[in-house]
Amino acid sequence: MRREPFGMSAGASRLSDTERASDGGSRYRLRDLFTPLDTLLVSGGDQRLALDPKHRVNAYGCAPSPAPDLWNFASSTASPISQAAYDRAALAREELVHKSLFDEVEIAFDRRCEDMRDELRGYLQLPPRVDIVFSPSGTDSQLHALFLARAALGGLPVTIVVGADQTGSGTAHTARGRHFGTVTASGFTVRKDSAVAGLAGESIAVPLLDAESDIAMRPDADAAVLRAVETAIAQGTPVLLQIMDSSKLGWRAPSAACLDEIARRWPRKVQIVVDACQARLGRRRLRAYLDRGDMVLITGSKFFGGPAFSGALLVPKGRSRSLDRIGEIAPGFFDYAGRSDWPMAWTALRSRFARRPNFGQWLRWEAALADIGNYYAVPGAFRARAMAELGAGIDSMIALSPSLRAVPTAFDKAGVDDQEFAHPTIFPFTLLRNGKPASIADTSAVHRALARDVNDEIGGSAADRGVAAQRCLVGQPVRLERSDHAPQAVLRLCVGAGLVTEAWSADEAQARPNLQHVLDQIAHIMVKVELVLDRAMGAVSPDTPVLGF
Repeated sequence: MRREPFGMSAGASRLSDTERASDGGSRYRLRDLFTPLDTLLVSGGDQRLALDPKHRVNAYGCAPSPAPDLWNFASSTASPISQAAYDRAALAREELVHKSLFDEVEIAFDRRCEDMRDELRGYLQLPPRVDIVFSPSGTDSQLHALFLARAALGGLPVTIVVGADQTGSGTAHTARGRHFGTVTASGFTVRKDSAVAGLAGESIAVPLLDAESDIAMRPDADAAVLRAVETAIAQGTPVLLQIMDSSKLGWRAPSAACLDEIARRWPRKVQIVVDACQARLGRRRLRAYLDRGDMVLITGSKFFGGPAFSGALLVPKGRSRSLDRIGEIAPGFFDYAGRSDWPMAWTALRSRFARRPNFGQWLRWEAALADIGNYYAVPGAFRARAMAELGAGIDSMIALSPSLRAVPTAFDKAGVDDQEFAHPTIFPFTLLRNGKPASIADTSAVHRALARDVNDEIGGSAADRGVAAQRCLVGQPVRLERSDHAPQAVLRLCVGAGLVTEAWSADEAQARPNLQHVLDQIAHIMVKVELVLDRAMGAVSPDTPVLGF
């Protein structure tokens, strides 16, 4: 049964679909555009975007407006919005208001979304035959992929999730066609983990952690994937294979050879969707997936540093033809897409969805495109150099720290299509306290303390208090389960697009100290970790709104 929208969700009013398509509905939504920009930027999403009433940040410690004094090394999780991104969102909002004075807001909004598709294709160097489906988050895009895979495969597939232990928590639900929250981005109340009507199915998890050893990637990942696919196909079920490039720890699986074997053995029975939500892959590698016929999940809010959440599904042209065969649409799926999310070329499919502009989703993508454009405006040679130098510096500092222990990145440096991502950009580590692995609670406490001014808790010299006062974000804790071992939590230092963009200068005499400045910030973070572990563990407030797992 259709649910009423819950609360304020940009583009999701209490009007009927008929009223929404009328002039009155357009005027209602034009009024929504005059909502304060900060409010719009956190609207049209799920509960993860909600702001803590005391600190005015979301669950990831990020505010909807720029925070230039907050050091950000958390791009594997979420980033504060940059000033350039915020300014673009403000200008885009003004331009849409102006255009909507002369045309229906839905028409102007549709055109703007199509322009954004062209812009994103240009930055990623994708051909026009690649279609783009926008969504409020990478989690929503997973449901979009399941919906399209059902059309491509001629039936509801079983979803095999590679790296199920290192993907977003919502994947356990979306892989089975179930609701991943209690409110959808369209503002409809649902019951978490209940079936999305018409999409509910089965899933198989293929974890990447080697549960029998220390924290490392399992050596038999390819074999495990092949076994899972073979088992599903033997039961007469088509397969949606969600592969990982890359995981929360920067891991990638299965190998290209494994994917070639799957294509050879089971043609037209397996649809691959690449979880590239981290966006940590070169443009040539991205095109290679699409040329194979794979769908690709990306976001503008991880590596690229746009505000959380902004999701997209990249669809190769050959796959979009299957849309002509779509009969009845899963009724529960209408809660997860509006007409403007689909490319204009998908006329028949679009006509079956409500005219429901999601202004928050749109503005977050406007912001992300500013960051993506600025990143690719930096020469490729400098991007590669910055990644390599920053990565080497982080590796060295983690190795020198008595309280940090590096987690292997399981990174294949032989990939020919990686471009600047030939080097890791996520650097996971565990904490040691008194020479022993820190507990999950202690690791979470350090993560919270890094995001706060803990000057009062640290005390000591003026230098120590200065270190303690600096607020900084690192990748949120990732919980790892291992057999015969206590669970551990891993923190992550991340190199994101914003660090490269800010360091770039055509003047080498300026670029080098810019990179050194970033490395100095990382060294500062290392010292703060040591101080927190040594002096402030009992004083760190557990209610600071930075997400744990």
